[in-house]
Amino acid sequence: MDGAPAGTPTVSVVIPSYNNAAFIEETVQSVLGQTFEDFELIVADHSSTDGTWERLQRFLADPRVRLLQTPTGGGAERNWNAVTAEARGEYVKLVCGDDVLRPESLERQVTALQNAGPGAVMAASPRDIVDARGAVVMKARGLAGLRGRITGTDAVRATVRSGTNVFGEPASVLLRRPALDEAGGWDGRLGYLIDLATYVRVLERGDLIAVGESLATFRLSSTQWSARLIGDQARQSIECFRAVRARRPDILRRSDLLLGEVRAVALGIARRLVYLRLGRRLGAAEGASVTSVTPVTDQDGSQP
Repeated sequence: MDGAPAGTPTVSVVIPSYNNAAFIEETVQSVLGQTFEDFELIVADHSSTDGTWERLQRFLADPRVRLLQTPTGGGAERNWNAVTAEARGEYVKLVCGDDVLRPESLERQVTALQNAGPGAVMAASPRDIVDARGAVVMKARGLAGLRGRITGTDAVRATVRSGTNVFGEPASVLLRRPALDEAGGWDGRLGYLIDLATYVRVLERGDLIAVGESLATFRLSSTQWSARLIGDQARQSIECFRAVRARRPDILRRSDLLLGEVRAVALGIARRLVYLRLGRRLGAAEGASVTSVTPVTDQDGSQP
C-alpha cells in the first residue's frame, strides 16, 4: 500500500493487529518514536471489528508506514506470516497490537546483532509486564539469567529446562530475517506457543545475543489468564519441548526434557495464582470480565 519508504531498511517492524483499538495507537507511536531511524513499519489488520483499522489511518502520513489487511481466517499464524512476508529489512521485529517498545529498543538490539556478526540470529531482552491500564505488574522479566552471547543450542536447552519461554514475546526479540525464513516462518501449530516454537527453530541456525536491559512492555489481559488457556499453555509447552527432543536429540538430553515438563506444569499453577491475585487489573481497560474466555489467537493479532 502507499507510504513505503524508498530503499531497503535495516529493520522491518511488523504489527499483526486484531481488535486492538484500545491500544494500537500507543503501540504504533512507540515504534515511530525509536532512536534508531532506519526502519519500516508494516501493520496488517486481520479483519478487526472494533475500529482498529480506522484508528490506523492517521499513520499513513508517515512515509515509514504501510497498512495492509489480512482476510478473515487462519489464526495468528496466517496474520503473523502475512505481515512478515511484506518485510524487506535484514532484521524483523514483530510487535503485537497492544504491546509497546521502549524508545531505544531497536538501537540496542540492532547494535548487538551487528556487532556479533552473521553467526548471531536472534537478540532478546527482558520486558516489563503491565496490566490493562499500563501499570507495571512485574519489572524486567525474562532471559532467566542469560547474558551476552549464547550458542543457539545452549539457549534452546535453557528455555526447555526452565519449562517456559525465557526469551519473551516477539516485542522482546529481534530476528535476523534469513534465519527466520530458513526456519519456515512463524510456526503456529502449537497455537499459544507460536513465538517459542519459532524461536527454537531459528536458534538451531545460530546464536542468541541476550541484551540485559528491559526494552519492551507486554500487556496482560484477562483472556490470556483464563484457567483453560493456562492449562493449554502448559500442555503446549510440553508438546513443543518433546518436538525439539525428537528433532534434535543432540541438543536435549532426556533429563532436560523431564525437568522442563515438571517445571511447565508447576508454572501453570503459579500463573493461575497470579491471575487470581491480579483480578480485575487484567481487564479494566478492555471492559472485559476477568472470567472471560476467548481464543488466545485474539490477543496475538489474528482473526480465528
